[in-house]
Amino acid sequence: MRRWLYRMQYKYGRYGIDNLMLYIAVTMLAVFLAEMLLPVPATSFLAFSRSLILEGQVWRVLTFIFIPMPTHPLFLLVSLAVYYFLGRSLEDQWGRFSFTLYYVFGIIGAIIAGFLTGSVSNYYLNLSLLLAFASLFPNAEFRLFFLIPVKVKYIGYVLWIFYALALIIALISLNLAAVAALIASLANFFLFFGEELLERFRNWKKYRSRRQQFRRDKNRYNDRW
Repeated sequence: MRRWLYRMQYKYGRYGIDNLMLYIAVTMLAVFLAEMLLPVPATSFLAFSRSLILEGQVWRVLTFIFIPMPTHPLFLLVSLAVYYFLGRSLEDQWGRFSFTLYYVFGIIGAIIAGFLTGSVSNYYLNLSLLLAFASLFPNAEFRLFFLIPVKVKYIGYVLWIFYALALIIALISLNLAAVAALIASLANFFLFFGEELLERFRNWKKYRSRRQQFRRDKNRYNDRW
């Protein structure tokens, strides 16, 4: 996967969207202001709906990414600033093309999830930015509630726990569409970090095997004496 990304970056790197998350965040803010200040049901007009898309409202396939979370304006500004910071950091690390590709893969995964379940939000799409950031910069610190310094890797662990619980609940309830949707919604993360996760798992297995072998050798040595 990494080699494929490098080849794509080399061939098509000029097509990446510079400062992509700035455009996303500004559009989300505009949608929020339109719904708050004008008699315009922007969210319901932009939300993903499989039935309405099949009836011809095809713009909903993409416009759901611009829907802001329903929250207080102050918290919305903070969340948009965080989205921009995460996106900008990933773009600086990867380059504009690779980050654009990451976000596009996230959109595709969310669309697949939406068609499987009937509706979808941009929650997991935005969550994938934080998971990618936590994987690349695990020791970076966020200020929780603007006061408590927390390393971003611990936030990532908590998010993975919630994701795993949602997956387990879907499996227990035999909701296969929800299972597929959960997996598809983070397709971009698995595409970009799948090889690294597999490598970590292999290294952990090797370490565990060596530890077990060391204990067996130690026990044999103690038995002799």
